Amino acid sequence: MSNRDKNLKVIFFANKIHVHPWPLKSPIWSESVKKNINLDLNNNIEPKEIMVHNCQIKINNYDFNKIKKVGLTIPLFKKETRMVFEGQFSGYDAHVHITTNSKDYLNIFNKLMGWKNNYFPD
Repeated sequence: MSNRDKNLKVIFFANKIHVHPWPLKSPIWSESVKKNINLDLNNNIEPKEIMVHNCQIKINNYDFNKIKKVGLTIPLFKKETRMVFEGQFSGYDAHVHITTNSKDYLNIFNKLMGWKNNYFPD
């Protein structure tokens, strides 16, 4: 991996976020964590800033690390990019779904694929 690839940072806004506990055997989230995630991300209709850099993903003020199982798609007949991954925030295990229907969705997808291929090769 070149230095240029290591410094790749992808920043975009997501229209829809869904974060939930995963895997099933992971520690149970406290009621305050569930409430904050729902207020800040899951039920918040405002666009959320996503920053993907190295092996971390930041969604607004939530830092996700220990990223694994990253999936990227452009659904048929839709002009959007979807990203799904498993990771941790503040010690809690989570499964995260991110959707952006930015007019630049194809460019975002291509940048995310480059990041995924660099950090999570099959």
